[in-house]
Amino acid sequence: MSVSFIINSFVLGFGLAMDAFSVSLANGLREPFMSRRRMCAVAGVYAFFQYAMPLAGWFCVHKIAEIFSSFRPFIPWIALFLLLYIGGKMVIEGIRAKGKNDEEAKSLKLSHGTLLMQGIATSIDALSVGFTIAEYGFFKANAASLIIAAVTFVLCFIALAIGKTAGTRLSDKASVLGGTILIAIGIEIFIKGIL
Repeated sequence: MSVSFIINSFVLGFGLAMDAFSVSLANGLREPFMSRRRMCAVAGVYAFFQYAMPLAGWFCVHKIAEIFSSFRPFIPWIALFLLLYIGGKMVIEGIRAKGKNDEEAKSLKLSHGTLLMQGIATSIDALSVGFTIAEYGFFKANAASLIIAAVTFVLCFIALAIGKTAGTRLSDKASVLGGTILIAIGIEIFIKGIL
């Protein structure tokens, strides 16, 4: 592997991780009492999807390109729907949580289903990366995906830490702010995908 390949993979990973970074920031805001272990698990979910999606795209290019190209127009719609749903739910929970004490606020943990939907929504555009790495063999495509996943993990962990710090200061407004961020990300992914 060349130095330019590694640099390109890091840059690609940084670009792809921005949506997951923003969602992680929102999750840290929403759950300011998140443990370090849970932060690793949440960041790990995003990293996994950022690893799997480019490889799935690579596989599609090599095996089922016609099916993938017909699915591609729906990617922005899927991301928009998932993030509007998750963000809207967070805003509603934040409004309902106003005035609740810390123990009740701790119960607003990110559910496994929500985390899974966020992982898919923030990485679904990474399927397209399979086209950009199509000329790679499997080993090189796998290495690029691993670098993307590592970058995503680090950035998401940092975002969760920042969000947690801000979340403890913002208290009941954090979930509303986090949900609004997710809705904005969903709209941004949709507009980028349509244009």
